[in-house]
Amino acid sequence: MVLTSSKIIPLGFEAPHFNLYNPHLDKYQSLNELKSNTATVIVFMCNHCPYVVHILNSLVQISNIYMKKSVAFIAINSNDISAYPDDSPEKMIDLVKNYGIRFPYLFDESQSTAKLYNAACTPDFNIFNKELKCVYRGQYDDSRPGKKNKPNGNDITNVLDLILKNREIPKSSKPSIGCNIKWR
Repeated sequence: MVLTSSKIIPLGFEAPHFNLYNPHLDKYQSLNELKSNTATVIVFMCNHCPYVVHILNSLVQISNIYMKKSVAFIAINSNDISAYPDDSPEKMIDLVKNYGIRFPYLFDESQSTAKLYNAACTPDFNIFNKELKCVYRGQYDDSRPGKKNKPNGNDITNVLDLILKNREIPKSSKPSIGCNIKWR
C-alpha cells in the first residue's frame, strides 16, 4: 500500500459518463441510469484497502439514509485484479453481501473511468449536483484507521445537507487519503 491523497482539481467539472459492469447484478450500468436528479455521490473504492474497510459500515449506513432522500451513491473499483485478486468481481459480490451494500458497486476493468475522474486513491469521493457538476471532491471525514475517532461521514453529509437545502456549498475541502489505485 502506498498512502496517497486525492488529486486537487477545480470543482465544477461535469461527471464523465461510464457504462461499467456490476458483478452483483451481472449487468452493465451507466451513469445516466444511476444518477440522481438531486445529487450523485461517486466513490472510488476497493475491497482490500484498510481506509475503505475503516469507513465501509458508516458509508453503508449514511448511503441508506440519503438514498431515501433521492441521493444516488455509486462505487467504482478500478484496481488491477491480476496483481490484486482480492479486488476481483467475485470478491466484490462478497463485499456487497457481507456489508449489505445497496448502492451499485461497479468494476472499471479498463481503468479508463478512474482516469477520466482523476481518481488517485481509495476511497476517493466526488459529489455532483443535479446538473452532474462536481460540487465536492475530498475526504469522507477526519477518521483514519488506527485513530480514536470513528467514521461519521461528516464531510460528505455536510455537503449533501447543503444540496438538499439548496444552499451554497463551500469551495474548500480536505483531500481524501487512502491506498493508491493499483494501476496496470
